[in-house]
Amino acid sequence: MLHAILLAWVGGCTAAGWWQVGRAASGNSLSFLYAIEWPVFGIFGFLGWWALLHMEKITASQERARTEYEAGMRAVAQSARAIASEDPDQAAYNDHLAALAQQPKKKLWGH
Repeated sequence: MLHAILLAWVGGCTAAGWWQVGRAASGNSLSFLYAIEWPVFGIFGFLGWWALLHMEKITASQERARTEYEAGMRAVAQSARAIASEDPDQAAYNDHLAALAQQPKKKLWGH
């Protein structure tokens, strides 16, 4: 499916580029830019196709390492929350922010 999409993309970009070359030859000066732009889009499509084909698969050990890292980061975040909840100034500030979040928002457009 990926190859078919690439063929359609590059074919479409080639056709559009050729059409723009014809328009540029007829005197439409803006079409000179488009005649260059469409092949560049085709190259980007080819590069995306190449990247998708050569993307590395995640191994089980990499997935395990990521899971362990995320679990460690959750533990760090929970300990930071526990420390913040012990600080009365931090708790008061968090309460203030929660109260601000509950207030209705002003419309900033249409004055």
